[in-house]
Amino acid sequence: MLKSLRQRTGDEGGFTLIELLVVILIIGILAAIAIPAFLSQKSKAYDSSAKTLAQTAQTAMETYATESGEEYKGATAQKLKGIEPSINTSNANEAKLLQVTVTGSNEYKVEAEAANTKDVYTITRKSTGELEHTCKAPSGGTGCPGHKETSTSW
Repeated sequence: MLKSLRQRTGDEGGFTLIELLVVILIIGILAAIAIPAFLSQKSKAYDSSAKTLAQTAQTAMETYATESGEEYKGATAQKLKGIEPSINTSNANEAKLLQVTVTGSNEYKVEAEAANTKDVYTITRKSTGELEHTCKAPSGGTGCPGHKETSTSW
């Protein structure tokens, strides 16, 4: 019995070259599927960061108006950062510099650009008090709803 056991273990020397190649091929196929999915999630995170920056700036603009007699005149990205310290006013990886444009005593526009996709997320307050959310993507951009170059909602 001991002799047959030794003979059996001696016959099983390891994996064949074909078996190793099949395993490597399977791992390669799985990696080819997983890597683009991971990169897509990273782009979505950058876009989400830019959207959050624009929303936070919009809230800070309303706070600024409340503190300055119901007017938006004089608002800048630095003043908004003073109201809300989480606002990004530097050129970081997540979103580019926040742009604040005051067009009237009760109108403004805040813009944030996603660092990797270059999609620009804008919140515009009209004189009627209505807020408009728009997205503008460079050609081939993917962050705007429906993957369009411009979108009126996000």
